[in-house]
Amino acid sequence: VMLVWTLDKFLNPAHASGVYGHFYGIEGLGHAAMYAIGAAELVIIAAFVLGLFKIWSYGLVLAFHTVSTLSSYQQYLAPYDDANTLFFAAWPMLAACVALFLLRDSDTLLTVELKR
Repeated sequence: VMLVWTLDKFLNPAHASGVYGHFYGIEGLGHAAMYAIGAAELVIIAAFVLGLFKIWSYGLVLAFHTVSTLSSYQQYLAPYDDANTLFFAAWPMLAACVALFLLRDSDTLLTVELKR
């Protein structure tokens, strides 16, 4: 899911900028800002998927998704308007992000181990 949101910043930066304005109150971000944010997110997502720098990568994914989930509070208050019921899918994903963060040291399957 986060990869799709990140790719949106590259493939449709005007839409991504509108999302930032509508949900986060950050207006007027241009294409260059969306590309920069998208590039940073790609690095974080890659580290997350590879199991690298778990405190940081898992923590940042959890933080991003927490902000995203909580910033959509208006959609939760009107669940049957438009497609707002889809926003409720964010809660189980948030629970999964919390679980992954708390259990990050036990998450070793397919994790890249860096020599220290």
